[in-house]
Amino acid sequence: MKIHKRLHEEGTRAILTTLAILVALAVIVILIWPSQTLWHCLFYAFELAVLILTIRFFRVPIWRKTTIEADSVLAPADGRIAANEVVMEDEYFHDQRCQISIFMSIYNVHINFFPFDGEVTYYKYHPGKFLVAFKPKSSKDNEHNTIILKDKKGREILVRQIAGFVARRIVCDLQPGDEAVAGEELGMIRFGSRVDVFLPLDAEIDVQINQKTIGKETVLARLK
Repeated sequence: MKIHKRLHEEGTRAILTTLAILVALAVIVILIWPSQTLWHCLFYAFELAVLILTIRFFRVPIWRKTTIEADSVLAPADGRIAANEVVMEDEYFHDQRCQISIFMSIYNVHINFFPFDGEVTYYKYHPGKFLVAFKPKSSKDNEHNTIILKDKKGREILVRQIAGFVARRIVCDLQPGDEAVAGEELGMIRFGSRVDVFLPLDAEIDVQINQKTIGKETVLARLK
């Protein structure tokens, strides 16, 4: 699915709902306190900031270009590296994997991207809690999607979309057999959330804890 719009289609309802609420609040304030004061101006400025942040949240980075490097795994999301460790992956691989976690704040682009070319071979949605996304337990306990991508060389990686404390909706309509094209949209998660990537133990990791990532541009690792 190629993206050509500056605002994601998922944002239409959220932006209109936010605008309606802000207008209603402004009308109530004017009816109760008709005399315009400095506090009115501050309130209107706050409302404008909320609307701008909501619109900005659903922005689509159409200006970015994906440069594919051989054997590279690109960052599937904007954010910062919250974890880079070896863990036991017990849903699909059932062995030890390198886990790289990207935490997305409300200020980041929240669209997720395919990290390399291949095919979707596994997809499963898991209902769950809404813990703060940067906590380790959120990877298993929170609502999340698990996606397995397999390239032409038979190498597999796992991408997990994890809803956070504020997020209440993970957007992803993938199915096994779908084509994965590096840099194209995989899905999105609304508001503060996280994406985990599970890689083979012999992958060469190119990022460090707290490093900022740019979706479909930053190289997370290189596969053997």
